[in-house]
Amino acid sequence: MSGASRIPITLVTGFLGSGKTTILRRALAASPGQGVAVIINEFGEVGLDHHLVRHVGESVTLVGNGCVCCARREDLVSVLRDFLELHDGGKPALRHVILETTGLADPAPILFTVLNDPLLQHRYRISRVVVTVDALHGESHLAGHPEARKQLAAADDVILTKTDLNPQTEHLERLIREINPAVPVHRDLDIAELAALVFDQAGDHVWRRLLATKDGDTMSEPAAREDHAADVESLSLVLDSPMDWNVFAVWLSMLLHARGEQVLRVKGILDVGDGAVVINGVQHVIHPPEHLPQWPTDGHRSRIVFIVRGLERERLLQSLKTFQARFGSL
Repeated sequence: MSGASRIPITLVTGFLGSGKTTILRRALAASPGQGVAVIINEFGEVGLDHHLVRHVGESVTLVGNGCVCCARREDLVSVLRDFLELHDGGKPALRHVILETTGLADPAPILFTVLNDPLLQHRYRISRVVVTVDALHGESHLAGHPEARKQLAAADDVILTKTDLNPQTEHLERLIREINPAVPVHRDLDIAELAALVFDQAGDHVWRRLLATKDGDTMSEPAAREDHAADVESLSLVLDSPMDWNVFAVWLSMLLHARGEQVLRVKGILDVGDGAVVINGVQHVIHPPEHLPQWPTDGHRSRIVFIVRGLERERLLQSLKTFQARFGSL
């Protein structure tokens, strides 16, 4: 099925107590009509959050007693398949799925589950990964919990919560962008703006963000890190010449096969000569590439951003250069 015909899934994640359920309730209150299903994953034998959103969501399903990124992945597949059966039977027609994870979830295995299941990958698409960050405790969460950093690395959008308790968030926002430099950071959204974001109607796609970033060297130097993020760095590539898509795809596939656990995120828009290709991936998982028949701006420059942990910059660059020399110019 084409991207437009597949059912979008928005992943809402964030560390424990960061306000995911509150954000979800507000977005659902302004949801765009019928056909919205909600999956809430809670870690524990007794779940509570699904009761808090049932009155505003059409279909609320609890996946409890384990995290969908590990112990409950089969349950997630089962629920999503059940939704399809109801959708295909017309009761009701499914328009959007919202998945709220536990506060300890790693988004990458969840995305892998959806994008690699033989049925789900053809019927669903991941539209957005929205991460909530607590303005009051976010710095300590990032300092002490690798789960919080993994969530942030996978984010398409960040929503700062509890800004009424701590309006001074400049330092926290700098820490966020040290881990995920291109991610938009939102605060004080009204209900309409929040719903547009969660239901993927904001129109702020990966390639638009990448094109809005400043030009840099072919491979930029990593920024200075706070201690808690010393193992995570962002590497940016800006390439002037068109690249061979097949060559690049092989190189990226080999990189993720060998080092997927260390590549927390890769996002890019690539000039392939006859248009542009948008790539978007988390660890071993690459979303289906999106081909844009026309380059969206006058400047045809490929831009790729890697967020990595413990991956040596020079080895990554040397690997790319080796492929350039062996299989043609990228």
